[in-house]
Order: sequence, then C-alpha cells, then structure tokens
Amino acid sequence: MSRATKFLKNTPSVISSAAIGGKMENEGPLSDYFDKINEDPYMSSDTFEKGESQLQKQAVIHAIQKARLTNEDIDVMFGGDLLNQCVGTTYGIRDFEIPFLGIYGACSTMAEGLLMASVFVDGGYAQKALAVTSSHFCTAERQYRFPLNYGGQRTPTSQYTATAGGALVVSAKDNPPYVRACTIGKIVDMGVTDANNMGAAMAPAAFETINQFFKDTGMKPSDFDAVVTGDLGKVGSRVLCELFERENINIRDNHKDCGLMLYSFENQDVHAGASGCGCAGSVLCGYFLPKIRSGVIRNILFTATGALMSPTVNQQGESIPSIAHAVWISHESGEK
Repeated sequence: MSRATKFLKNTPSVISSAAIGGKMENEGPLSDYFDKINEDPYMSSDTFEKGESQLQKQAVIHAIQKARLTNEDIDVMFGGDLLNQCVGTTYGIRDFEIPFLGIYGACSTMAEGLLMASVFVDGGYAQKALAVTSSHFCTAERQYRFPLNYGGQRTPTSQYTATAGGALVVSAKDNPPYVRACTIGKIVDMGVTDANNMGAAMAPAAFETINQFFKDTGMKPSDFDAVVTGDLGKVGSRVLCELFERENINIRDNHKDCGLMLYSFENQDVHAGASGCGCAGSVLCGYFLPKIRSGVIRNILFTATGALMSPTVNQQGESIPSIAHAVWISHESGEK
C-alpha cells in the first residue's frame, strides 16, 4: 500500500455543503452557486478580519442547516485560513461549541479538511465531521503584501484573493457524493521566491500529488469528468499541464482550475485568476459537490494547492514551499 494514497473502505458521504461569497464573487460566472453573498466586505463588522470570521460562521451555519442537523450532531470540526494563527477560523467558530481541530494548509486547506473529515468518519472516529475554510481579499493583502490604501500595483502573474468561504459535512450516510480515496501530498519546493507568482510555486506540488495518485491507483485523467486544482490560475495551470506532458500524460482536456473558474477575465481585473482558501473551498462546495450529488458530474479528482510561506521568511530570501492534497469524489460508492 502506498504511504500517500489511501482508499476509504466505507466511502463516507458529503451530505451537505455551503458556499459564501463577496461582491467580486457575485459579479463572476459562478454567482448562482453561492448560498449567500455579502456585498459589504466588513460583513457588518468593524474590521476586515472580523468580516472574514463572519464568512466562516455563515458557511458553517448554512452547511449544518442544509443537512438538517444541529451543532450537537457534529462530532468534530476541521478548519483553517490564511491569517496568522488561523484567527479567521477560531474567532469565527468559537461560539459553536463543536470539538475543533485547527489545520493550516494555506490554499490547500479545503482538500486537507475534507481528507481529514473523511478519514475520521471512515475509521469510525466520528459519525459526522465538518470542514470549513475561508479567505478575504482585504485581509490577505494586509498580511501578505500591503494595506489597500498603500495603492501597490499587482504584477501580471499575481492572483486575486477570493473573499469567500466554504463548509461541508461528511457522514457515514450512504448517499452521493462519496469520498473514495485520497492522496496526502508532500512538500515541494522548486526555489520560486516571487510571492506574486503563487501559480508557479504551487504547480509542481499539484503535479507531484496528482501523478502519485495516478501511479498508486492505476487510474488516468480520462477516468474523471474533471481533474480539479485549487487555484493555480493562468500561470500555474499552464505549468501543470506542461509537467504532465513531459510524462506523456494529457490532462488539458479535463483539467479545471477553481482559480480560472471563479472570475471573468473579460469583465473583472483579476490578473492571473483567483486564489485563497475560499477559492477552492467555495467552488467545491457551491459548484462541484451539488453536481456530483445530482449525477451531472460522476467523478472528480479534487486537488487544492497551498503555498506554505510567510511574509517574514519570504522577505528574508527564503523560497516558497508548497503542498497539494488530492481527494477522489464520486457519484458512485464502489464496492464496500
């Protein structure tokens, strides 16, 4: 058995999911797939950071309510975000009184949370587990680059951090979508130091994890309706496809990137695409999971990617280590 790829014996189900967005997300092509839109970036609070916590709170409430559950029905919650000490999460979910495990995978957090929630349910350690994540354009700019009032110019390779959140509930209940397998990623660092080029830094990690999944399972890109990456954007998506072509594998025909799907390049100034934990989180929870549940989409390999950097070490000249985790989500449960 591979150290990285695990087949889930009991194929747990994602019984509900919720996507929360902001003004930019509502102006994009996926606006109809959000459960709630916040036109106010403060979310009726007095800081952007408090606003991001509201994104997570709203996502959790919607996911639990859509599953017709209460807080007491959730055995464990996994969550994280991009802010220092993951305060967007901890302050957002502190009132729910649900056993909580904080995680940090940068923009790969939704894949990591889904993976861990599924493993807990599959192993019988929880009957119902919740995963949640978020990002916010204004909080990310303040932490990783400059406050908005600085007026700094973004480079063509930069991506626009989504003001969005996503939450999902995993259960032993036997209904699609099913989580059938997952591949835990390794840290990959190809020496990229440009914090404005996340796509180039994360693409090798996505390649490493997806390629490992194919090797371990014997599956290929054509076995999936979509090989979904988190937020590689224009640059990273191109690099990923080229890396696979070196292995004589074509993923261009069914590769989908959440960072390319969330916004309109014709009508919105997003440079190389979307990024942030909330990008992959909201697109998975709002767009892909309902389509798998209905059978419109049968199989996806969801691989969210994260740049495991901090502004401090990046300014010290360190390169950007990255990670990607893959989850096979299907309309069919397979043999149990």
